[in-house]
Amino acid sequence: MATYNIYLVIVVLILHFISDFLFQTDKMAKDKSSSNLMLTKHVLVYGIMFVCLLGPIYALVNCGLHWITDYFSSRVTKKLWQEQRVHDFFVVIGLDQLIHTICLVVTIPLIWWPLQ
Repeated sequence: MATYNIYLVIVVLILHFISDFLFQTDKMAKDKSSSNLMLTKHVLVYGIMFVCLLGPIYALVNCGLHWITDYFSSRVTKKLWQEQRVHDFFVVIGLDQLIHTICLVVTIPLIWWPLQ
């Protein structure tokens, strides 16, 4: 079973927050639910810090997982928002973030994979 330095986990989660929320433009947030191009732009911007700070393999895997997760969650949340199902909307947002967090933490060994 893998054990991680808690500080590395915290750094990964901070990078996720910055990349997923601060670097995501309003246009990306609004249009990624109906445009795969905009979703892809969001994920490419999301991955920049991960490539620079944690390596290309970790970044590539997590960008792929992020794209798949956001593909489904953004389409579900768009529908829920239109139906004014606000509680369900936020439940799906929370699930989206939980899935991202699990993916980011479980794939931490990929940071060192080329060195093994």
